[in-house]
This record gives sequence, structure tokens and C-alpha cells, in this order.
Amino acid sequence: MGNKMKTHKGAAKRFKKTSKGKYKYKRPKRNHLMTKKSSEKKKNLRKDSHLDKADAKKLKTLMPYD
Repeated sequence: MGNKMKTHKGAAKRFKKTSKGKYKYKRPKRNHLMTKKSSEKKKNLRKDSHLDKADAKKLKTLMPYD
């Protein structure tokens, strides 16, 4: 029997696969120093973001069973 591929746990915690096969993630730069950011910027940081196709290919090797 061949060996199983392991899931990269750091990637699994940061990315979730949607029903259409895209990967979504929380936007960065939202932890601290929020007072100097405009309210519009903070509002846009609340939304989830989707990964580019090129990066999604790399992620498939890190998360083979998603």
C-alpha cells in the first residue's frame, strides 16, 4: 500500500473550501492598530476574500482531501 498524503494543518486552519471549489480566507491586517484605519477600510476588512487560481493550485497540494 502507498503512503497517504498529509494535510498541512496551518493551511487547513486558514482556508476553507466553498461549494464551488474556491478557497476563502479572512483578510489580514485586522488585529491591532485599528484606530488609525478609516471606518471604510475596517468595513472592507470584515469581508472574506477568495484565493487566486494560481494560489489555489498550490493549496490543493497542501490540502489534498478537501
